[in-house]
Amino acid sequence: MILTLLEICILSFFAFCLLVQLYYVLFVHLRLANVYIEDLPLEERKPLSVIICARNEVANLTAYLPSILNQKYQNFEVVVVNDRSWDGTEELLEQMAKEYAQLKIVKVLDNDKFIAGKKFAVTMGIKAAKHDWLVFTDADCLPASENWLLNMQQPEDENVEIVLGYSPYLKKRNLLNALIRFETFFTAVNYLSFALKGMPYMGVGRNMAYKKSLFFKNKGFAAHMHIPSGDDDLFVNAHANKYNTAIRLHPDSHVWSNPNTTWSGYLRQKKRHFGAGKFYKPKHKFILSWQITFQFLFYAAFAGSMFLSWEARYVAFGILFLSLFIRCLVYPKLLKRLNYGELRWWFPILDILLFLFLTLNAILAQFGKKKVNWK
Repeated sequence: MILTLLEICILSFFAFCLLVQLYYVLFVHLRLANVYIEDLPLEERKPLSVIICARNEVANLTAYLPSILNQKYQNFEVVVVNDRSWDGTEELLEQMAKEYAQLKIVKVLDNDKFIAGKKFAVTMGIKAAKHDWLVFTDADCLPASENWLLNMQQPEDENVEIVLGYSPYLKKRNLLNALIRFETFFTAVNYLSFALKGMPYMGVGRNMAYKKSLFFKNKGFAAHMHIPSGDDDLFVNAHANKYNTAIRLHPDSHVWSNPNTTWSGYLRQKKRHFGAGKFYKPKHKFILSWQITFQFLFYAAFAGSMFLSWEARYVAFGILFLSLFIRCLVYPKLLKRLNYGELRWWFPILDILLFLFLTLNAILAQFGKKKVNWK
């Protein structure tokens, strides 16, 4: 086999992209695949407050709030922030407060609209909470079990100030749903794995916890109050470190949620996330941009190699199959661990589709209106 200098350069670069890709697979994500999942705690340690922000969520609160109020945890409260709803949310909450003594209602009034946004609603909920340990979720979320709070309570180690949980999406039978769940899976694998590696950089507000004292010690969301999104990931990015952050993987600690059902809704959601990512710490932006850039270059180099000689194409296919083989040893195990086991059979196809979709979305995110409302 005789290759030209150009072919050698392209294939060498393709191989280098593979090495970068495998660093994330074998030295970051593999940690999550092999980490021991702790048993369910046998007792509650300290009282806690659950914070939920709701804007026109009467249907979701009716369906899901009872599962939170009926958690097997003796000393807890649920603070629901009614953010200027007009769909009957207020009446529903007042009725439920008569049945559940642990339910506390906080109202955001119309005259507060000059600082409207989820961060303001979250801040109001935190101020109203009477306990230091705060557990966050959304109105459209369903805990996987009645032991959710036992898992998300403050750890025995008092140095831990932040706990990152996992929130999968419910299954629907269509391509968009599979793509959303697959993207959510990779996002979770990334932030949970990096937290295990001692570099926590984000969490999701559907399932996370931190100390009220940490929030006020760092002046809450003051540093990024002007950004519509980021009440979860930007706060974690700014204040989490390898000493004060833990993760929870036990199946009972998961919180299920309904995903977007339209492509336009999903695109808007991803646009908000891209906007918040610009404000991550420089080291986090570097390692994440390095990851996505070389993922793009990996497929770009493979596509380019298809215009080379047959000999070069054979080498390129060998590199591609090596990548798929190694990743198929890691990610199907993680898919099963994170409640997406049925997607493991579609892993190679979804991996390519997700790459194409996120590339397109990154381009589209540069255009359009900058203002994004949380509801």
